[in-house]
Amino acid sequence: MGTLGSLRRKAVATVATAGALALVVGCGGSDDSATGGGKKDGKTTITMGLYGVMGIKETGLLEQYEKENPDVDIKAEIAGDEQTYYTALQTRLAAGKGLKDIQGIEIGRAKEITETQADKFADFSDVPGTDHFLPWKESQISTEDGKVLGLGTDIGPMAVCYRKDYFEKAGLPTDREEVAKLWEGDWKKYVEVGRTFKKDFKGGDVAYMDAASGLFNAMVYGYPEQYYDDKGELIYDKNPAVKEAWNLAADAGEDGLSAKLRQFQPGWDPGLANGTFATAVCPAWMLSHISEKAGAANKGKWDVARAPKGANWGGSFLGVVEQSPVKEEAKKLVAWLTAPEQQAHIFKEIGNIPSSREALDSPEVKDAKSEYFAGAPIGQIFGAAAQEIPDKQVLGRKDGSIKDLFSQGLTLVEQGTARDEAWKTTGERIEKAVG
Repeated sequence: MGTLGSLRRKAVATVATAGALALVVGCGGSDDSATGGGKKDGKTTITMGLYGVMGIKETGLLEQYEKENPDVDIKAEIAGDEQTYYTALQTRLAAGKGLKDIQGIEIGRAKEITETQADKFADFSDVPGTDHFLPWKESQISTEDGKVLGLGTDIGPMAVCYRKDYFEKAGLPTDREEVAKLWEGDWKKYVEVGRTFKKDFKGGDVAYMDAASGLFNAMVYGYPEQYYDDKGELIYDKNPAVKEAWNLAADAGEDGLSAKLRQFQPGWDPGLANGTFATAVCPAWMLSHISEKAGAANKGKWDVARAPKGANWGGSFLGVVEQSPVKEEAKKLVAWLTAPEQQAHIFKEIGNIPSSREALDSPEVKDAKSEYFAGAPIGQIFGAAAQEIPDKQVLGRKDGSIKDLFSQGLTLVEQGTARDEAWKTTGERIEKAVG
C-alpha cells in the first residue's frame, strides 16, 4: 500500500478544489441543457457525476478503462459534499436535463430513488457478470417489480479508530486485540472505557470520542430496521434500537466524553489534525479521510480495533440515466468499475471495502494492511465486520435526511440541551423533512 498516502492526498485535494464547482457546471461546460455524453467521430464520450472519494477516479481506473477502450473518453466531475450533490441531482432529475450518463447514489438516497425516480434510471437486471454482489447490497437498489437501478461500489462495515498514544497516557491497553476486548459485544462497554479514559488521561485537553452522533450511527445501523419498517412506514419514534442508541449517545454527550464535533462538518478536520479526540467510530471508507486530515505527523499514532458489534454505515452505487445517449456503453463501464477486480483495486489503494463477495474473498483484500494505521490488518478487520452485517437492510425514503437530523439533535445534547427536549426538536424536524 505504498501509494496510499499520495493517492489520498491527490484525491482529497481534487475534491476540495472541485467540490464547490462540480455540480454547478452542467454537461458540456456551462450549458445545462444537455444530458450526458454522446458519439462523435468514432469516439464515445461518457460523463460521470460522483461525490466524495469513491476511488473511481482517484485510483486510476478511468484511465485504465480508456487505455483498454481507446474509443471511449470519460469525463468525471466530483462534488466534495454529498448533500450538495444530491440536491443538485434531484433538481436535474425533475428538470430532465443537466444529468450525467452515470450518477453516483449514496445508500441513504437509494430508497427514494427506487420509489420516486425508477423510470429515470436504466435497469441492470439483465447485465451479465453482475451476480457477485452481497445479496442485501443489490436489494437496496432494486424496485418491487425487479428492476436493478445500479450496481454497488463499497459498503461500510464498522470498526473503531483510536489513538494508541492517548490510550497509553490513560493507562489503557494499546494493542488492537486487547483494545477490542475492552468493549467486545456491547457499545455500553465502549462508553465505559470512555469514562475510564476521561478519569485517568494525563496529557491535556483531549476528548474520548469525536462525536456522540458517530456512536449513534454505529448502533442503529447494526439492526435490520432503523427509521422505517419494511412497509415504508416511519418507526424511528418507537423503534427500540433508535431509542437505545439515542440514550447511550446522549449519556456520552452529557458526561463530556465527546469533543462536540459532527463528523465531516466544520471543526472535525482540525480536530483530527490537532489530535483533540482519542477515538472515532469509523466505517471502512472513513480511513482515507482520517489519514488525510490527521496528516503525516500522526501516522502510526492511529490504529484500528474491532467494533463492539457489526453494522453497515454507508456505501454507494453507480446508476445510469435512462435517457443517456450512450446508455449501453455507460452500463458496460459501470459493470467493469464494480467488477471484483476493480473493487479490490480500490480497496488496496484507498481502503473502501468492496460490496462484491468475490472481491472480499480475494487475497488483495484479505491480506491488506494499513501503513498509516500502525500496520493494522484492515482487510481482516473489515472483512470480518462485513460478515456481521445483518442480511436484511431496510431502507427508507428519507434515511439520509433523518440521519443528519439525529446528528444535529445529539449535537444539541452535547451543547447542553436536555435530551428530552433535543429528542422533541429532532422529531419536529424529521416530520417537517419527510412531510
